[in-house]
Amino acid sequence: MTAEPKNAKKTLRIILDSNALFVPLQFKIDIFEELKTLLNMNFEPVLLSHVRRELEKLAEEGSPKMQKNASYALQLAEKCRLVEANKDFAESPDNVIVEVAREWNCPVFTNDRQLRKRLRDISVPVIYVRKKSRLEIDGRI
Repeated sequence: MTAEPKNAKKTLRIILDSNALFVPLQFKIDIFEELKTLLNMNFEPVLLSHVRRELEKLAEEGSPKMQKNASYALQLAEKCRLVEANKDFAESPDNVIVEVAREWNCPVFTNDRQLRKRLRDISVPVIYVRKKSRLEIDGRI
């Protein structure tokens, strides 16, 4: 086994669920700074096309407050790499997140309890908000 050069940087992909992009509004947490602190490594926030489409729909069709929040979330999403998931758009964003996270073997940032359970059942690390003040990881990266 060969050792990696010390200057080699591994970049960890993190898939963001739509509700992760609402965290700054809900809890006044800078998610990108918190992720940097929590992970202590290079990471790339990833937004799947299904999640972006979900946010766009909320920004157009949600309640006035949801439209405002979703528009803000879409602005934050600009800091993420958009990845086209080769899945049917009729499929739910949560199902696509589970499939891609399993395929890539990478963590997911979500506060959705059901999605967190599904991900933990397949041993995918989950990043979530703890005590409304910080991010925490459930699982090993």
